[in-house]
Amino acid sequence: MIRNSAIWRFSFGYCRPGEYYGTEKAMRERETDSREILRMLITLSIPTVLEEILHTLLQYVDTAMVGRLGEQATAAVSVTTTITWLINSISGAAGVAVLAMISRAVGSGDEKRIKKISEQALLLTVVFGAVTGGISIVLSPYIPVWMGAEEAIWKPASVYFTIVSIPMVFRSASIILAAAIRGTKDTRTPMFISIGSNLLNAVLNYLLIYTARLGVTGAALASAVSYTVSGVFMFAAYRKKEKLYWEWKGFHADRQILKECADIGLPVLGTSMASCMGYVVFAGLVSGMGTTIFAAHSIAVTAETIFYIPGYGLRTATSTLVGISLGENNREKLGTVSKLSIALTVGMMFLSGVLLYFVSYPLMCLFTPVEEVAALGAAMLRLVAFSEPFFGLMIVLEGIFYGMGRTRYAFLSETGSMWGIRILFTFLCVTVWKLDLRAVWYCMIADNVCKALLFTLPAKKYIFGKKGDGIWRE
Repeated sequence: MIRNSAIWRFSFGYCRPGEYYGTEKAMRERETDSREILRMLITLSIPTVLEEILHTLLQYVDTAMVGRLGEQATAAVSVTTTITWLINSISGAAGVAVLAMISRAVGSGDEKRIKKISEQALLLTVVFGAVTGGISIVLSPYIPVWMGAEEAIWKPASVYFTIVSIPMVFRSASIILAAAIRGTKDTRTPMFISIGSNLLNAVLNYLLIYTARLGVTGAALASAVSYTVSGVFMFAAYRKKEKLYWEWKGFHADRQILKECADIGLPVLGTSMASCMGYVVFAGLVSGMGTTIFAAHSIAVTAETIFYIPGYGLRTATSTLVGISLGENNREKLGTVSKLSIALTVGMMFLSGVLLYFVSYPLMCLFTPVEEVAALGAAMLRLVAFSEPFFGLMIVLEGIFYGMGRTRYAFLSETGSMWGIRILFTFLCVTVWKLDLRAVWYCMIADNVCKALLFTLPAKKYIFGKKGDGIWRE
C-alpha cells in the first residue's frame, strides 16, 4: 500500500481532495499524531469505563438483593426507574453543556473562561437539584399509579421513590460537577468517587435490606446515603481542581455563560425528556402485560446495561477531545478523534454483543430465582445482542455531536425514532395485535438501528466529507 498516496490520505481524513502533504516524514508525523490521539482516548476512557462497569455491577447486586424479596419487590423498585432517568436527564443535559464548554475553553487555553463556566456549573447544580428534588417528592405518591403498576406495589414504590429523591442536590452534583472535572481531561477523580459511593451502597444494601429487615425501604435508604456521600466528595474534588477554582466573593450568575449552556443543553434536555417520556410510556405498556413479564423485561434491561458501558465510557472521552479540538481550531484532529472513537466503540460493542448472547441465561439467574422470569429475560437478551454494534455507533456519534455543541440534530433524530418507531409499534404490538414480549423487544432493536443510521448521515457529510468546513461556521 502506498501510504503517501492522495487516496489514502483523503480516505483517512488527513487532507482535503487535492491537498498535497508531500513527504514520507509528514505522513509518519501524522501517524504519530493518530497514535497519540488513540492513547489519549484510551487513557481518558478507561477510568470512565471502569467507573460505569463497577456502578453497573453494583446495580446488579442491588437488583439481585431486591429480587430475592420476590417479584413484587422487584416491580416496586423497577416501576419508577424510567422516571428517575427522566429526572436525572435535567442535570445530565447541564453536564453535557458544561463538559462541551469547558473542554473547548481548555483547548483554546482561556483559563478565565474555564473558571466562569465552573462557577455557573455550581449554580446549575443547586438550582436543578432543589427544583427536581421538590417536584419528585410531591409527585411520588402518584407516579406508580401513572406507570400502570398493580395496586399492591403502589405504596412501596412511592416510599422508595420519595427516599431516593430527598438528596437530589447531591445527585446533581455527582453529574454536573463530575462533567466539569472531566472537561479538564481528568476522568480518574470522578471514577474514584463513584467507586467509593457504589461500594458503600452495596454494603448498606446488605445491612439494611437483610440485617435490619427493611426490604425495599432499606434499598432506598442505602441509595440515598450513597448519593449524598458521592455529591459531597464530588464537590470537594471540584473545589480543589486548580483550573476550576474561583473565589466565592465574586459569585454571581453570568447571563452569557448561562445562555450558552442553554443553547447546548436545552436540545439535550429535550432529547432526554422525549426519550425518557418514551421510556415511561414504553414501560407502562409492558407493565400492563403482567407482573411476571414486566419483571423479566426490567431485569433484562438492567442485565444488558453492562454490555454497552464501554461505548458510554468512550463517548465521554470523545466529547472531551472533540471539544478540545474545536478550541484548538484543529479540524484534522477532530476527524481523527471521531474515526478512532467510532472504530473502537463499534469493535468493542460487537465483542460485548457476542458475549451477551452466550451468557444471557446465567446472567438472568443471578437476578431472580423464578425460572419463568429468567428464561423469558434471557430470550430477550439473545435478541438484543445482535444490535449492540448499532447501539455503540449511535452512542459514539452522539458523543461527537455533543462535544461539538451541535445538539439540535440529536434531539430531532432521537425523538423521531423513539416515538415514531419504538412507542408507536410497541403500542400496536401490545394493544392492537396482542403480541408477546419478543415483539416489544424487536421494536427496541429497530429504534436503536434507526438512530444509528440517522446519526451517520450528518457525520459523514459534515465531519468526514467535502462539507467538513461547515462545522466551523456555527
